[in-house]
Amino acid sequence: MRVEADIKLGFKDVLFKPKRSTLKSRSQVSLERTFRFVHTDTEWTGVPVIAANMDTVGTFNIALALAEHKMLTAVHKHYTVEEWKAFLADAPEGIQEHIMVSSGTSDSDFNKVNEILALDSKLRFICIDVANGYSEHFVSYVTRVRKAHPDKVIIAGNVVTGEMVEELILKGADIVKVGIGPGSVCTTRVKTGVGYPQLSATVECADAAHGVGGQIISDGGCTCAGDVSKAFGGGADFVMIGGMFAGHDESGGELVEEDGKKFRLFYGMSSETAMDKHSGGVATYRASEGKTVKVPYRGPIVETVQDILGGVRSTCTYVGAAKLKELTKRTTFIRVQEQENRIFN
Repeated sequence: MRVEADIKLGFKDVLFKPKRSTLKSRSQVSLERTFRFVHTDTEWTGVPVIAANMDTVGTFNIALALAEHKMLTAVHKHYTVEEWKAFLADAPEGIQEHIMVSSGTSDSDFNKVNEILALDSKLRFICIDVANGYSEHFVSYVTRVRKAHPDKVIIAGNVVTGEMVEELILKGADIVKVGIGPGSVCTTRVKTGVGYPQLSATVECADAAHGVGGQIISDGGCTCAGDVSKAFGGGADFVMIGGMFAGHDESGGELVEEDGKKFRLFYGMSSETAMDKHSGGVATYRASEGKTVKVPYRGPIVETVQDILGGVRSTCTYVGAAKLKELTKRTTFIRVQEQENRIFN
């Protein structure tokens, strides 16, 4: 047993230090980035914000809405092949550039993702998603998918340490998803005692990934637009969002009404709700590691998208970054004990 005593930071522990800027307006800031992927040697250009592959967030309807803003959606893995076929038949041209096909690590998952990819050769992103990316089985599965699909961009996760990021990239992943326990409906840290503060995980994993030519996604922990900016400032290439995209017209989750107010259910994919829905209940050998909450109904997602992107643009103007790519180079974080004055909250 050993204890690492150096301080690890979450988004709530820091603020950006402002710097002189020549930018006159937020409108001058470009949030589009172009990435080249290490295993496919192909490029993608867009706004690197991703809707999480939760069945209450990673929906076809959210994918259509975010694609209009050149953003990405990791479509959840519980859609059937037939549902994928119907979606692709009616989807607008170019949607394939903005959706990821999600997969678990079983043989049935492997066969299903192959069937979905066979529907449209323009589908280019595979998101291999498990709660614990440290197992040898997971690494082997990433290698298996890479051999089967040498031309696809593979996202693999979740992990929170640099050495595992390097391992996954060297074994076939182009992008590694970083985050264990920071999500708003995740209880992994409570149930298992395992986790890593998200900003420090992002900083350390980004450094590791970039050293071997890969990229990372900071997945989870964002509660406001400022947190999205902090993830980018910490070196994340992409930022994945769950709870902030829940509760909208385009979101999944049952719509309920209480005392004249509307809510949508939002739950973690390791929650009892999700396992009852997709796996026939919680297996006797495990515990639920997620919770179910009622998110106030928020209407169309476009206002939330504009709030997030506007906030990131504003961050860039405060530190003098004309492009999102420059943000991490212009970032100095200061440690704080408070974020905002909440007297009227």
